[in-house]
Parts: sequence; C-alpha cells; structure tokens
Amino acid sequence: MSATASRPGRSEGATARGAERFARPLLLAFLLAAAVDLAGLLAGLDTVHLVAKPLLMPLLAGYAAVRGGPRLLVVALLFGWGGDVFLLADNDLAFLLGMGSFALGHVCYLTLFGRDRDRDGDRARASLVTAIAYVLVLAVFLVLIWSDLPAELRVPVAGYSVLLTAMAWRAGVLGRYAAAGGALFLLSDALIATGIAEWPRLPAPDFWVMLTYIAAQLLLALGVLGAGARARAASPALTP
Repeated sequence: MSATASRPGRSEGATARGAERFARPLLLAFLLAAAVDLAGLLAGLDTVHLVAKPLLMPLLAGYAAVRGGPRLLVVALLFGWGGDVFLLADNDLAFLLGMGSFALGHVCYLTLFGRDRDRDGDRARASLVTAIAYVLVLAVFLVLIWSDLPAELRVPVAGYSVLLTAMAWRAGVLGRYAAAGGALFLLSDALIATGIAEWPRLPAPDFWVMLTYIAAQLLLALGVLGAGARARAASPALTP
C-alpha cells in the first residue's frame, strides 16, 4: 500500500478519535438529565419532567453515535425520543402515537439483534428457556389485564406487547447488559399498562416507570456498543 493510499485511513481514524472525545461529556449529560428528571418526579415538579425527559434519548443517541455505534441503535434511541415526547401529552391519541414510535424502535432493535453472529459466523441464538418464560409472562399478564384495559386500546397494547417481548428475549444474544435492558423495558411498559388499567400502583409510579425505562435504554445501548467493540477486537487487523 502506498503512502498516499494510507492517508485516508489515518484521517478517518483521527476523526473517529476526535469524535470519541465527546463520548464522556454526552454520557455524563445523559446521566445528569436522568437524575434531574427522576428527582423532579419524586418532588412532583411536572415542569422539570417536561424539560428533562425530552433531553434523555437525544443525549444517549449522541453518545452511541460518537462511540461508533451502529446506525440502527441511534435510530432506535431516536424513536424512543419520539415516544417520550408523545407520552408527555395525556390523551389516547398521543398514547397510541407514542406506542407506535416505541414499536418502530423495537423493530430497529430486533433487526440489530438479528445481525449478531457467533464466532463460527452463524446467527447467535437466544435461549429457548428464556423464550418460554417470556411467553408465559406475556400470556398471563395479558389475560389478567385484558378486561381492565379500555376497549379501544386492547388490541394495540396486545400487539405492542408481543413485539416488545420479542425484543426483550432477542436482546439476550448480546450478553447480560442487553438482556437486562430488554427485561427492564418490558417491566417499564408493564407499569404503564397497569396504570392505564387502573390497577393499584407503587408510590410515585411515574418515577418507577422512568427509572426502569432509563436503565433499559442505557443497558441496551451499552450492550450493543460492547458487542461491537468485542467484534472489532476479534477481527484480524488489516495489513498494508
């Protein structure tokens, strides 16, 4: 390889390293926004929540982007941002639009997880035992909550729940962080559903919804980024 041909590679590497300088500030900004949002919910300060919540996913998406994360991860997080914004409005249309935005994010995650391959080049397989457990939990939950949901929301909630459960199960192919993130996402949305069904709830219910949701998105992002870093480390270095 000639010296002239090698320059673009070095330039791209320098650009990537320069972008990564912003990774820590973006992650710290995300964690700060999360802390402010959660504190606002505990204190009952709705204005704080209205300001802090829309900042969360753009900051996390920015962190994923400068870390060299796959485009689908960034898009999934931005669909999460769309869902966050829609759910700030308290009406059925906003709820459906928010659920739709989150559903598109789950499709991105599922596509991303489906691309993962094991060391032999085959597609990584999520645990069958985990799949059975998730299916049982989903079935029991839907049976219990069905009659308490508003009639117009039953089918959309059921369809969304199937997609979310598939994402949570499939996240296990990327390791413990992503698997925990998928499970927490399922828990967070289950807490929302119980609120819609007017079941008894924990004190400060919005705090627990946001805590599990924030942790879920962060763990999913870290799981994807970690898998990407491991794949790059395992790839043979290019020789001139």
